[in-house]
Amino acid sequence: MPADTALSPAATALLVIDMQRDFCSPGGYAHQAGIDISRMQAVVGQVQRLLQAARNAGLLVVHTREGHLPDLSDCPPAKLARSVAAGAPIGSHGPLGRLLVRGEQGHDFVPALRPLLCEEVIDKPGYGAFHLTRLGSVLARHGVQRLILCGVTTEVCVHSTLREAVDRGYACTTVGDATAASQPELQAPALAMIGVEGGLFGRVCSTAECVEDLALLARAPASTGT
Repeated sequence: MPADTALSPAATALLVIDMQRDFCSPGGYAHQAGIDISRMQAVVGQVQRLLQAARNAGLLVVHTREGHLPDLSDCPPAKLARSVAAGAPIGSHGPLGRLLVRGEQGHDFVPALRPLLCEEVIDKPGYGAFHLTRLGSVLARHGVQRLILCGVTTEVCVHSTLREAVDRGYACTTVGDATAASQPELQAPALAMIGVEGGLFGRVCSTAECVEDLALLARAPASTGT
């Protein structure tokens, strides 16, 4: 993080977005919709590195999961219709259970990225992690001012959450190579639009850069702050 925007660990959170079996594993929602999930699987290692660095630095770590109540009462008809058009109707049965339904195997996190008991898990019915969730209150309770974002997919849930966060006043960093788009041609444009107009939606960095920044943050004296 640049020196002029660096914050103490207590004011920074890592937001790991939707690293679920439904998006990253064979038989899940994305796979049923015909998406090449190898791109999502390819970023698991980078997210693991970020998680370890964030934990070492003492950051708040928040994991999000997209999914709906078993009766689909929190799934808008238009979203359900979109999933039908994609060939993977929300709530239909697949190898990992009902697609995008809470409590099913597909709704759970990929094994390599399971949250620690002390970390926050936010279940969300929409693409953005603030919509109809307790994320805002969790971040406020911890005094968080900066968010580091990673996860899937870049152009949908990562971007939706990023835009919600920016509108709420958070300084945001997106870790580009720890995100993946549903289609390869969408990744570069999705990352490029973050930095327009002098960083309209924050900045983009690599996993290596973020891990280095977090290592410096972990070594910083406890008395240093904003």
